[in-house]
Amino acid sequence: MTVNTPQSGARESGARESGAHESGARRPPWERQEFKFWIGAMSVLALLTAVAAMGAIVMASSKADKTIVQAGSGTASGPQIDTAAEPDASFAARDPKAPAVPSGTVHRITLEATEEVLEIAPGVEQIMWTFGGEVPGPTIRGKVGDTFEFTLVNKGENAHSIDFHASKVAWNTEMRSIAPGESLVYRFEAKHAGIFMYHCGTPPVIHHIGNGMYGAIIVDPPTLGSVDHEFVMVQSELYTAPSGEVAGPEKMLAEDWNGVVFNGYVNQYLHRPIRVEPNERVRIWVLDAGPSENSSFHVIGTIFDTVYKEGEYLLVPNAGRGGSQALDLQPAQGGFVEFTFDVPGLYPFVTHKFASASKGSVGLFQAGEVATADGGAGH
Repeated sequence: MTVNTPQSGARESGARESGAHESGARRPPWERQEFKFWIGAMSVLALLTAVAAMGAIVMASSKADKTIVQAGSGTASGPQIDTAAEPDASFAARDPKAPAVPSGTVHRITLEATEEVLEIAPGVEQIMWTFGGEVPGPTIRGKVGDTFEFTLVNKGENAHSIDFHASKVAWNTEMRSIAPGESLVYRFEAKHAGIFMYHCGTPPVIHHIGNGMYGAIIVDPPTLGSVDHEFVMVQSELYTAPSGEVAGPEKMLAEDWNGVVFNGYVNQYLHRPIRVEPNERVRIWVLDAGPSENSSFHVIGTIFDTVYKEGEYLLVPNAGRGGSQALDLQPAQGGFVEFTFDVPGLYPFVTHKFASASKGSVGLFQAGEVATADGGAGH
């Protein structure tokens, strides 16, 4: 029988405390109270730092949003486009013919950045930002190995720049933004073939492209064959704004376009068909300038026997007798198709994404002597 005296209980208690201290001394660092304290303090500090960083990001985003809004005056919805409306009898569609290949190997070109009112659909005028006073900007052409020297002159009221996708130059030099009244020289050698986009690259880029600052440059493949007709179609979106304003970037970021068109005007070649003859060989260079919508270029009533996309032939005439029905392009992609019309008649061309075609990207080829619905004459 064991009797616990006060002294023996104290000794046992002391032994237990001593054992506890010894055990504490043997505990790993992460089980110690002081370690847990510092971990907790560091966690709180990290949380406070994250909150502060998030606040800074929100403030920066707010400032960026304000900058974007200030970049253009129009954020409200503009007039709706009536795709069934017809232009005046005096309306002249943009000439769709591709420019001839220039002679020589050095091409010096001046482009002026301007901001002016243009008609974009029957009865609808819009302030547009342009290269050369037109939308799209002028189509430029050359050959692989040619040198292009562009002088960009800013005659607008906003900062502008230019970015040639056909070039291999530093973004921070030739592509820099210039203030109103300034100019810059952009020089490059065309090292690759294709149809390339050029556009204003001043932030926000979507705002400048969406208001009209884009165009096409064709660099001929070395083995490009001859055809009877060459045309250029640049697909893009239209964003309208209230009178006296430009479309705002919020509308473009929301992909809330009012029209999808070829060469800058709603259904212009539906009213002014493009004239060719049966059995003539036709080549159409196509560029999707976006800034956001894709394209599925299709000509109703014929089949493409040649397809060239993004610098490569996908289809050429051969014993396999393959045919293509559409050229699919994402924004900033391009290529060409070749075909013939076997019999006289009218041949519509569209983007086969019909939600877009219904907003203004329908045209007509007139092969031979054919009466058009409105009696209009072809090009």
